[in-house]
Amino acid sequence: MNAAVSSELLLLGSVTRPHGLDGVLRVHSYAESAASYTRAGRVILSLPGGEKKEFQVASARPHKKGVLLSLKGLDSVEAAEAFRDAGVYVPRDALKRERKDEFFWYELIGLEVYLDTGPFVGTLERVLRTGAGDVYVVRDGPRETLVPATHDVIEEVDLDRKRMILSPMEGLLDLNEV
Repeated sequence: MNAAVSSELLLLGSVTRPHGLDGVLRVHSYAESAASYTRAGRVILSLPGGEKKEFQVASARPHKKGVLLSLKGLDSVEAAEAFRDAGVYVPRDALKRERKDEFFWYELIGLEVYLDTGPFVGTLERVLRTGAGDVYVVRDGPRETLVPATHDVIEEVDLDRKRMILSPMEGLLDLNEV
């Protein structure tokens, strides 16, 4: 698989180790749910040395803070061990939105963020997953603003214009603070 193809892939997680004796992989997942793996139908495991191998997903289920991923053709602990520390990728086009107001993290990174009154807040730099919900990290130079990803705060996401509009809750943003 060449670099051009890899730009069409999304990193959904990384293999931490085998789980059990049947080739199941324990995955540190960046996806919201294990269903992302089964909906994609196939994954590409990319080893730290650059070797890549594609597999059909047999099953994926939540386990502790990650996912247990079972892949067709991977059926022993020895075979699973070969993929320790591998990145778990899926083709971008394999992921589909379930709701109109749902966005993938990769679509949000880089959006310019503005208040509904006009001022520029910064650029969405990364997304943090917390127990209560996602938090957007917005940066403008040295200033970092943490924005809860809630309908109360996020007024609009316009992927075509690469903009996000906030209707901040009182006390969320204190732009005049030094």
